[in-house]
Amino acid sequence: MSEMERELGWDDEIEKDSGEFILLPEGDYNFTVESFERGRHGGSEKLPACNKAILRLRIDTGEGSALINHNLFLHTKTEGMISAFFTSIGQKKKGEKIKMNWNAVVGAKGRCKVGVHEWTGTDGEKRQGNDIKKFYPFEEKKFEAGKF
Repeated sequence: MSEMERELGWDDEIEKDSGEFILLPEGDYNFTVESFERGRHGGSEKLPACNKAILRLRIDTGEGSALINHNLFLHTKTEGMISAFFTSIGQKKKGEKIKMNWNAVVGAKGRCKVGVHEWTGTDGEKRQGNDIKKFYPFEEKKFEAGKF
């Protein structure tokens, strides 16, 4: 959370308008971790209750920045996905055992595959949004060559 972000009071004044939503086409993109917060998954048919990391990933494009929220569930069933994320941001190498360093996540850069998902809103309207399909291993040369 930035220094300027804070809880609003019921009688506070507001000014900022909402930004333009950018729907990315499916594909591979570089990302920067904009923010991270700790949360809790209440449990579901597929996964029991567990801690979760709520990541906000920023993907910069010619049209502006797209923001994608992504949850990492801290459970042994999803350990491969957690490992892929830390490998993507350069904190882990394939086959290496590490302690997750959450303090170094914000500002980290990586590469991912973005997908498009569709759903029907409570108003009956069809909607689209982006989600992360997979994280790619960190490649130093891609970032050094200005491809980020």
